[in-house]
Amino acid sequence: MNPKTNAAIRVAIVEDEPLARLALKVRLAQHSGFEVVAEYADGDSAAQGLPLLRPDLVFVDVEMPGKSGLEVLAGLPRDQRPMAILLTAWDGFALQAFDLAALDYLLKPIDDERFEEALARARHAFPYRRIDVPSAPAAAWTRSFTVRAGNRIVLVDCADIERIEADGDYATLHAGGKTYLVRERLQALALRLDPAVFQRVHRSSIVRLDRVVELRPLTNRDALLRLRDGTLMRASRTYMPALADALACRSHPAALPSIPPNVQPVA
Repeated sequence: MNPKTNAAIRVAIVEDEPLARLALKVRLAQHSGFEVVAEYADGDSAAQGLPLLRPDLVFVDVEMPGKSGLEVLAGLPRDQRPMAILLTAWDGFALQAFDLAALDYLLKPIDDERFEEALARARHAFPYRRIDVPSAPAAAWTRSFTVRAGNRIVLVDCADIERIEADGDYATLHAGGKTYLVRERLQALALRLDPAVFQRVHRSSIVRLDRVVELRPLTNRDALLRLRDGTLMRASRTYMPALADALACRSHPAALPSIPPNVQPVA
């Protein structure tokens, strides 16, 4: 068993606003398994302190006096870089977040559900981040779902799933023109899916990234997605930074001039 599995995740907070630092500490105190070991009010002090402290996880405000949060992370040796959750009031830093392999990207003001998702990602990744082991095993993401279809039990491969929608305490898989009900809440299900393949884009929906063919930003900082099968989905501004981050390693979706403004998305 990996000895890190039961260890507390040591957290550093890099944030120039005192109230924001306090809010993060209060939120973290409500979740077991996390220990705040340091706070930094600017990028320069963080750049000096993080290499000595070597925390497991760091919450980093992207824009701060002195060095930016991105510059602080980029200045750390790759093999000593902690898991990072970026904090920002703007959503234009996705490419840099991808380059730095950030664990998540939270838009201010931070949504409670998105905060919990980010912590869950950290818990999931933590056991595999042993620096002293050259080849730590890859995280075991779900590859298929076993669902009931009438009197039959059907195996639905994740490679066939285009999108997933919340249905109360359950979730509906859309795969190959058919739907399958999974007895699991969308939030829990999202944490079992590879974030390089699937991304939550709304409180009520998840999309497979390679099914997205077009994206159009909306005036309220949400976005409208078109999938290969023509389905339209709304991506909430809360989830847009992480979505843009995940899409950064793929060809960038084009604008959506062909989507009429009166067409309603499915989520």
